[in-house]
Amino acid sequence: MWSVAALYRFQTVAEPEWFAAALRAACDENEICGTLIVASEGINGTIASANNAQMENMLRVIRTHFDDLELKMSAAVEKPFGRMKVKVKSEIVTMRTPHIDPSKSVGTYVDAKDWNALIEDPEVLVIDTRNSFEFEKGTFERAIDPGTASFGEFPDFVEQSLDPAKHKKIAMFCTGGIRCEKASSYLVAKGFKEVYHLKGGILQYLEDVPEADSKWRGRCFVFDERETLGHGLAEKEHANAEG
Repeated sequence: MWSVAALYRFQTVAEPEWFAAALRAACDENEICGTLIVASEGINGTIASANNAQMENMLRVIRTHFDDLELKMSAAVEKPFGRMKVKVKSEIVTMRTPHIDPSKSVGTYVDAKDWNALIEDPEVLVIDTRNSFEFEKGTFERAIDPGTASFGEFPDFVEQSLDPAKHKKIAMFCTGGIRCEKASSYLVAKGFKEVYHLKGGILQYLEDVPEADSKWRGRCFVFDERETLGHGLAEKEHANAEG
């Protein structure tokens, strides 16, 4: 069984190239596979290991550089990544808005246990900040699809479709929390007053909320060989299967 860690953190990295080199060395030493993205604004990625001790070693290395880490653990029956990649980019999640800093200003975090009540409120506009092909695999009741092919298109959606005077309450979500955290920061900067986002994303919700109480419909797409996850973060059939 493979241990899989999806993680991110918005926090200043003074020397991204140096940090990436240190991560590559630690990944090699601990036989880690997956992808990590490093930028001056933080870290993002998903890694996997067949050895729990090696995974703990790797997470310890990452945590020494960050005062906190948004982390979601799950499991995979088979190796979920072919190899290890550590990339240095300008953003850890690309929205092409360099003036936005989620480490300084974001919307209101909502725990998974409180999410259902929020999205049932008819005054709340529920937005899926993921790409349209992810939306098609599964989403929450009442959620709208911004119609984006990449997260970099989200600001255009906001400019064309949202209005602070009309949309008083907005609730957003994504797979693990990183995209909606940046999106909420963007909306706050644009003058939207009540902006909420699901803490830990869909993955946290699927782990914490019983299926009988769930407002989630369909499957959650993940960017590895598992393709989709269900309640309890259980592996599902491939994305082109029914169910």
